[in-house]
Amino acid sequence: MPESSPGLTYRDAGVDITAGSELVERIKPYAARTRRPGVLAGLGGFGALFELPVERFRRPVLVSGTDGVGTKLRVAQELGRHDSIGIDLVAMCVNDIIVQGAEPLFFLDYYATGRLDVDVAADVVKGIAEGCEQAGCALVGGETAEMPGMYQDGDYDLAGFAVGIVERDEILDGTAVKAGDVLLGLASSGPHSNGYSLIRRVLELSAADLRQPLDGSGGVALGDALLAPTTIYVRALLALLKAQPVHALAHITGGGLTENLPRVLPQGLDGRIDLAAWPRPPVFDWLQSAGGISEAEMLRTFNCGIGMVVVLPEASVDAAASELADAGLAAWPIGRVVNGSGTPTIHYEST
Repeated sequence: MPESSPGLTYRDAGVDITAGSELVERIKPYAARTRRPGVLAGLGGFGALFELPVERFRRPVLVSGTDGVGTKLRVAQELGRHDSIGIDLVAMCVNDIIVQGAEPLFFLDYYATGRLDVDVAADVVKGIAEGCEQAGCALVGGETAEMPGMYQDGDYDLAGFAVGIVERDEILDGTAVKAGDVLLGLASSGPHSNGYSLIRRVLELSAADLRQPLDGSGGVALGDALLAPTTIYVRALLALLKAQPVHALAHITGGGLTENLPRVLPQGLDGRIDLAAWPRPPVFDWLQSAGGISEAEMLRTFNCGIGMVVVLPEASVDAAASELADAGLAAWPIGRVVNGSGTPTIHYEST
């Protein structure tokens, strides 16, 4: 009788289980570096175990956040640079939960691709681990999904999930904000992870070379400026919350100052911002010029150089700016909270 042909395997269908196992082994040392008190199990289990530090809290509240990196991934893939995009993923999640006063505890990631390239995936997860180290949270697990037919070869997507903890009576919810408070703007490293669909449209229309030097940047290439990892503000802000009477924090993500700052202002209060109060990074000037983008559109799409806003009393501004500088973060008083007439609105001026 003729020999029967071997049956189909999962690998024949485009999924390489061996590569997935190799990736897990490659990333274990990265995750181990993020270990912090509370982690009860390493990678490889069906679920991650974390013991809450309830002894430090009277009424602990968990704060969670999830996000992705968006089409900044396309820029990374075009340049073949995958080592910092994981920092962006962590930053977008932990910067969201710090604005409510929460200390990030642990992080999980989701990596989806059409065909698993272990080297690329390991670079991505190495960046995720670095982001977790910067934020002081543990990388406790994640998921790698190989889905041929859903993604083209070379494509991948990322999502992340972070959990933090805060004392209930120390939650920042904006209710302490009052007219006269100062808006202290913290420097961003660039566009962070927002507005990249517009950025890629500008790149397409301008036919710009990502390797060209960016005017006014001291020789930094355009691609490098666009891939600069998102600043993680967590450690500096946790220290600031202990030292100064912070009334609110606003993470300036998609929507810019125009859309994000009103989220932490009570009804009847507005924000007044001086656009000349901080130096705008050259990458934003290039985007505005190359894309013919209006100032209003810039301010409601990009952070324009301000990645986080601290709202606090005027008497605390100098001390806060000094403490942030000691933590390596540039900060400028960029405006004030003023009386309004209803839904919070941001008013811009240039001195």
